[in-house]
Amino acid sequence: MSSPSDCFQCRWRGSRLLLTAYLSCQALALLTLWASALPGWLSLALVATCIAHACWAIPLRIVLTHARAVTGLRRDACGWWVFSPALGWQPVRLCRDSVALPGLVVVRYVRAGRWFAESQCVPADALAAEQHRRLRVRLKFSRRRWADNAGNPGGL
Repeated sequence: MSSPSDCFQCRWRGSRLLLTAYLSCQALALLTLWASALPGWLSLALVATCIAHACWAIPLRIVLTHARAVTGLRRDACGWWVFSPALGWQPVRLCRDSVALPGLVVVRYVRAGRWFAESQCVPADALAAEQHRRLRVRLKFSRRRWADNAGNPGGL
């Protein structure tokens, strides 16, 4: 692999495969609620919860139409960055439980000033094949992938 100081950047789009998988899981959850012997009020509350989750997850995490949806990842001399149209490039620290598989990359990160990690799934159909491969290689073999950004020496 090239020098660790080399810049890397990729931007992805929404995924039809991820949307299909999500909607299939939602349909199974709703079918289970319909077939269950739960009281009516509880079933309605759980159906409303499923619908609310879909309204949140689909634009923000799956089809990436929300302004705050994370649609890019960059590595440069200052560290790792994520991109969203509303917030631009923001420094992040990658988490050790990020996953890079041939069909799916799950990027787990913590934004500056936040306590909790966030994640973004990047299926193979969200990027060109070569870009997806480069992202997997960069996440697996980058020497300082878990280090804090150099521009923020106090940590995130």
